[in-house]
Amino acid sequence: MRDLETPQILLVDDHPSVRSGIKRAIESAGMSCCGEAATRAEAFAQIAHKSPDGVILDLNLPDGSGLDIVQWIRKHSKEMAIVILTMSDEESQLIAAMRAGASAFVKKSAPIEGVVASLISALRQPENFSAAGLTSALKKSEAADPLTPKELIVLHALSLPGTNSQLAMSLFISEATFKTHLAAIYRKFGVSNRFGAVAKGRSFNLF
Repeated sequence: MRDLETPQILLVDDHPSVRSGIKRAIESAGMSCCGEAATRAEAFAQIAHKSPDGVILDLNLPDGSGLDIVQWIRKHSKEMAIVILTMSDEESQLIAAMRAGASAFVKKSAPIEGVVASLISALRQPENFSAAGLTSALKKSEAADPLTPKELIVLHALSLPGTNSQLAMSLFISEATFKTHLAAIYRKFGVSNRFGAVAKGRSFNLF
C-alpha cells in the first residue's frame, strides 16, 4: 500500500445496507470511511471536498453512470484507487470500466474479503486494473477495441427492448447524445441499424 497510515475511503452506492457492510469490512482492515454518497452528484461533491485515497462505487446510480465518476477522477488524479462494485455480469461493463480508468471491477456477489483485497491492491497500484474473468473479457473485446466506454454501454442497451428515447432515458443521457453514440457504433462496426449492431456485438460475444 502507498505510504498511508490510515487510507481514507469514500463509499458510493445508493443502498445504505451495502455501504454499511463495506464500511465495517474496510474499517476492520485498518482503513477509514471518510464519507458516503448515494448519487453521482453527491459523489462528485464528496470527492472534490475530501480527496479520498480510494473510492468504492457502484456503476448504476440513481442519477447516472458511475463510469462518469471514474473518468472524472482520472482526469484529476492518477493516484486515487477506484474499485467498481456492481451487480453486472456483463463483460462489456468490465471492459468499459477498465477503459474509463478504474483500478478494479468486483461483483457484489463476491465475498467481502475479495472486495477488501481488491481495494488494498488498488491502493498500492491504482493504475493497474484487476477483475475476475479479465483475460476472457479482453479476448472477446478485441474486435470491439474501437468502441469507447460510453459506446460499449450504448451497445449493450441496444440489446434491450425499448425505443431510442427510452433507452437514452435509462442511461440518463439525452436522445441526441444516444444517437451520436449510435452513429459512431454503426460507423465502427460497418452496419446501418441497431439490429446489425446487436448482431455484430453478439458475434464478438459482447452480450
